[in-house]
Amino acid sequence: MQETQRKRCTVPDIPGLPPQEQLLVGLSRLGQAVRICAYRDAGPHRLSPLQADVVSFLAGDPRPRRQAEIVEALASTPPTVSDALRALDGKNLVARHRDPADSRAAAVTLTDEGVAEARRLTLVPTPLREALDAVAPADVEGMLRGVSAMIAALQEHRAIPVSRMCVTCRFFQRDAHLRSARPHHCGFVDSPFADAQLRIECPDHEPRERNR
Repeated sequence: MQETQRKRCTVPDIPGLPPQEQLLVGLSRLGQAVRICAYRDAGPHRLSPLQADVVSFLAGDPRPRRQAEIVEALASTPPTVSDALRALDGKNLVARHRDPADSRAAAVTLTDEGVAEARRLTLVPTPLREALDAVAPADVEGMLRGVSAMIAALQEHRAIPVSRMCVTCRFFQRDAHLRSARPHHCGFVDSPFADAQLRIECPDHEPRERNR
């Protein structure tokens, strides 16, 4: 009798999108949440999301950066980035210098006030922090693996710009220490590390040579 009831309750196919597409919907919702928090947490300088991205990008590497580098890194356009830099200059968050490699070109760095704003931007807004705290550590590891793999695949197909993450770095050795709690190896610091320590953004990143 119980076996009959189990069979009646079994649903072989659940209608709706397949798991991969459900994941894309979920990632889209998370991206929407990040953008909403960015608008609500614009700070004393009332930064737009793009302006905040520029500040964070410049903070990730202290070297002077040309506008073209910022355009490529943020997958934006020259006019849009130019407007953002002009606004940041007016807010005293960036400074323009002569490019030491080319006196005809200009490069951009953060001012002291810009560095302080970059530190503020590293603080995770409360709604996102509470959402992250609700995720089990093992799930965080799995999500980092999955997100890293998706970003790497998109970069390989040149669908998005290369980001400074472990799996695209020449120092990264995947599964170098099999059957270990820290299976991967970072050649830059010569140390093993676990999935939970995978970096999506690392200032010491050096890209691997890409297949032509």
